[in-house]
Amino acid sequence: MYKDVALAVALVLLTACAAAAGWHGRVEEEGEDAGRGEVTYDGRALLLNGTRRMLFSGEMHYTRSTPEMWPKIIAKARKGGIDVIQTYVFWNVHEPVQGKYNFEGRYNIVKFIREIQAQGLYVSLRIGPFIEAEWKYGGFPFWLHEVPNITFRTDNEPFKQHMQGFVTHMVNMMKNEGLYYPQGGPIIISQIENEYQMVEPAFGPGGPRYVQWAASLAVGLQTGVPWMMCKQNDAPDPIINTCNGLICGETFVGPNSPNKPALWTENWTTRYPIYGNDTKLRSTGDITFAVALFIARKGGSFVSYYMYHGGTNFGRFASSYVTTSYYDGAPLDEYGLIWQPTWGHLKELHAAVKLSSEPLLYGTYSNFSLGEDQEAHVFETKLKCVAFLVNFDKHQRPTVIFRNISLQLAPKSISILSDCRTVVFETGKVNAQHGSRTAEVVQSLNDTHTWKAFKESIPQDISKAAYTGKQLFEHLSTTKDETDYLWYIASYEYRPSDDSHLVLLNVESQAHILHAFVNGEFVGSVHGSHGARGYIILNMTISLKEGQNTISLLNVMVGSPDSGAHMERRSFGIHKVSIQQGQHALHLLNNELWGYQVGLFGEGNRIYTQEGSHSVEWTDVNNLTYLPLTWYQTTFATPMGNDAVTLNLTSMGKGEVWINGESIGRYWVSFKTPSGQPSQSLYHIPQHFLKNTDNLLVLVEEMGGNPLQITVNTVSITTVCSSVNELSAPPVQSQGKDPEVRLRCQKGKHISAVEFASYGNPAGDCRTFTIGSCHAESSESVVKQACIGKRSCSIPVGPGSFGGDPCPGIQKSLLVVAHCR
Repeated sequence: MYKDVALAVALVLLTACAAAAGWHGRVEEEGEDAGRGEVTYDGRALLLNGTRRMLFSGEMHYTRSTPEMWPKIIAKARKGGIDVIQTYVFWNVHEPVQGKYNFEGRYNIVKFIREIQAQGLYVSLRIGPFIEAEWKYGGFPFWLHEVPNITFRTDNEPFKQHMQGFVTHMVNMMKNEGLYYPQGGPIIISQIENEYQMVEPAFGPGGPRYVQWAASLAVGLQTGVPWMMCKQNDAPDPIINTCNGLICGETFVGPNSPNKPALWTENWTTRYPIYGNDTKLRSTGDITFAVALFIARKGGSFVSYYMYHGGTNFGRFASSYVTTSYYDGAPLDEYGLIWQPTWGHLKELHAAVKLSSEPLLYGTYSNFSLGEDQEAHVFETKLKCVAFLVNFDKHQRPTVIFRNISLQLAPKSISILSDCRTVVFETGKVNAQHGSRTAEVVQSLNDTHTWKAFKESIPQDISKAAYTGKQLFEHLSTTKDETDYLWYIASYEYRPSDDSHLVLLNVESQAHILHAFVNGEFVGSVHGSHGARGYIILNMTISLKEGQNTISLLNVMVGSPDSGAHMERRSFGIHKVSIQQGQHALHLLNNELWGYQVGLFGEGNRIYTQEGSHSVEWTDVNNLTYLPLTWYQTTFATPMGNDAVTLNLTSMGKGEVWINGESIGRYWVSFKTPSGQPSQSLYHIPQHFLKNTDNLLVLVEEMGGNPLQITVNTVSITTVCSSVNELSAPPVQSQGKDPEVRLRCQKGKHISAVEFASYGNPAGDCRTFTIGSCHAESSESVVKQACIGKRSCSIPVGPGSFGGDPCPGIQKSLLVVAHCR
């Protein structure tokens, strides 16, 4: 009781101090950051040095790319109109062993933040420390699971002690490096906890107490910048409650105080892929519609895209069933290439909104209906005005009257009118160029003589096991989540009976995959799926010899959980093992003597490294027989040029792959999607992982794939395309008054050929196209002259570019398809 009273008093004092320190600061004209003060906020926006700011943020994670990639992806985000880079802080990579910290390589968060600062952007730091993020154990280090009497994410003293220690450590590191905005650094806002409201009821009275405590912890660290809680409608003052989701313009309940701004911390740019599911990409028009609606309806002044660059889940860091490739359809793809038209259409949206930032941040707001499914949102000062005209109808193009102007609205679209008169952007009309990404085979690894194999031994001797016990051990508690694999080994004495020789083995497991071996011979596998609940069950007939038989069960995790209440209680071991011999009574093996081996032999001896590979005897590959649990190694040359490099593993089954000792992640191409394709077939090899020659490729194959069909590929944007109507709004940042077709190849490539060009009424789109009834004969020559041999080009869409109007009275457009080499 006394603790609760003290906590309440502390929060009141902290809130009062925060208000006195200027959380609701004065409003000034937008200016430079010179002479910085604290970051404050009011009911309209975050205030940097007293000035309200309209901010677009892109989430990218330093752990999911490499330091060599950071400058390029940050620069591309900046060119796309991003002001802020948002990132989680990953506790389990920074403190993998209690009290021992790691900030090296791609875990060098300070270097990452300094690169952001060097490019003139701000940082939103989501410390959590629970992050979810489709990341191993939700970002918690597994040693936290071993702390006595711990319950995660509630009013539990052991948990709060460790959470406070890590959060304080990270904040002090940022302070010591001078990275907070008042110190001259780029960090302008931080996050404590993460989507806690979703699990809070599971903790009863301890949940609300924990929210108050987490808020008190954050504010008490005195960073000089605001703190936020996402998906936490009751975030205590002065913490800002924010929205996560696809359509926050419709679902966000709004700030829980009139003195807090509307912030959107996660606008999901696509759906993260999982093994066994087809990829679902979110349309560019849908993303921009949602952003514009949030700004219009909610007065939103901060939108962060999750993800802006997804990257790669290297090693074993992906959570349960999540693919190694992460958010590949984000504005910057897995390899850091610009994903069009999403990147370009968002860039235009950002420019259009920034053009009217003054009325959006300082103007008077009003809204009214324009029709059954149409509405107007207006922000107006004495001198400036901006309007958002919304059409919710997915099929119709209604004509509306706004301030005596007649406008036709595209289906499911929002038109932004600068000065409340001129259309500068339409979410439903995508004028940005499209791009087609291709993977080109540069080396086939089909030479049998270059491959070597090592057969993983099947443990059968319980006396040599690392652990033994007369019970079935829980998987993660035994492996400490340091490997996907746990062997369960038992002995069974078989005596043939007269009535039947039929022997059934039944195994129930809460893991993701189970491989069964009898007397060292593989007998079968079973696996689960992301959406399935309950146990995976292997039930099959086996052959036994008279006398003692060894049953070896390999329990496999494809990532640990990343969400849900009471993660510390989750169980993933084998639950039940039984043998049914003919008509005899069921023989339950649960309480027999079991031996346990953690991980694979090849893992423990690091045979995927140059040094470790010499510790085992590799043999020639038999190209007719590919057995389960086999290690393979070969070498390959580094491809020429700077294109992204991948492995195509379509011929394999399930396993993990290393390049020069660096794990590029799990693969599971044998788990097909409903459309019959692998969820992921290309696996990214960052340039920094490669040597000049003789790159060592090692993989462990669980199910028996064929390594001779693996290829090394390069990935690039080889085709660019754009289609723009002559009545479209010209690009916001262009100098001309006419709409334009703009084409641009990725760095290092130039427009080598024009496959199609037509000014008139061409039919189709960037994939299927043909000349229509109206076509300017000069189309191809005009486009070629403007574009061939150049990295980028632009062609105004109007009769002046093509020697006259080929068909007066017909609305025309220009469609161009070109190739980059």
